[in-house]
Amino acid sequence: MDEQEERALHLDELLSAVHRVAAPGTGDLDCGTPGHPAGHICLAPSESIDLSALQEELGGRYGLPRNLAMGGFPDPGATARTGLPLLAPFGDRIMEMRGWAYADRWIGCGSARAGDDVRLVVLVAERETPKADTAEPTSWVDGVVAVTGWDTSRLRTYDWTAVETRLGTALPSDYKQLAEIFGNGAFDGFLALQTPDAPCASSDIVRHTEWLGEWARTRGSELWRPYAVYPVPGGLLQWGSTEQAHGFYWLTEGPDPDRWPVLVTEDVPDSWVRFDGPTAEFVHRMLTRRDHPFSTARYFDTHWFESYESESQP
Repeated sequence: MDEQEERALHLDELLSAVHRVAAPGTGDLDCGTPGHPAGHICLAPSESIDLSALQEELGGRYGLPRNLAMGGFPDPGATARTGLPLLAPFGDRIMEMRGWAYADRWIGCGSARAGDDVRLVVLVAERETPKADTAEPTSWVDGVVAVTGWDTSRLRTYDWTAVETRLGTALPSDYKQLAEIFGNGAFDGFLALQTPDAPCASSDIVRHTEWLGEWARTRGSELWRPYAVYPVPGGLLQWGSTEQAHGFYWLTEGPDPDRWPVLVTEDVPDSWVRFDGPTAEFVHRMLTRRDHPFSTARYFDTHWFESYESESQP
């Protein structure tokens, strides 16, 4: 085995260890390192592993990280909700730290001083459970923010006038709020939200709507029976999807987008499920209700949003 193959093997072994420790239901985390607080486990990465390569691999699996420390300066606003448990074990020795929320865990990698050296550090820490349900949320959007523990300081700006002009229709107001707050990514790593200006055409609500409408026009809309596909009046306009081939649509019936029902299909005949309520309510109930037909609450007690954006995106 040459040096490159050995590095790749060590990286794969570390990523497997991270995933095992971060998996829901793995119990309490106890590091055992003298001076370290409870509630986390430090893993032992090989010295051959490159920090940037590890960050890239973790980003590919868990989405856009939060930058918690850079150049020896930790984020002064970091809290238990936004990733502080990944900084706490290292105190003023921390040099760099990136963190990912994953169910009831934080995953972190970075570097810290160890005597005269700076060493790679990798850890999994317990994540404070966001408010899991809101009996009477201020709004359904606020409820989704609360249940995911999402940091709302990085709002996106979209030219909605241009987006809606190109689509030929207004869009639901709560969807636009979700897109501005969360951006392109997936709730509980499951329901992927389509947004404007996404790097991938299948994730871009404008380009995907245009492509889907052209597909249905030229090849027929049998896949969506008994419904038509937008821009046919009253047709389906897709706003979300999953890797399991679920499609999440609005039925564009009526002039008021805020009253459009949500329709979901599992990509098999006659599998349509209709929800008469706003988009954000659908997402909130999916995250918090075990009786929801597409519930993630059956599998996770703590919820998160996995961002697919790059750090260069606004």
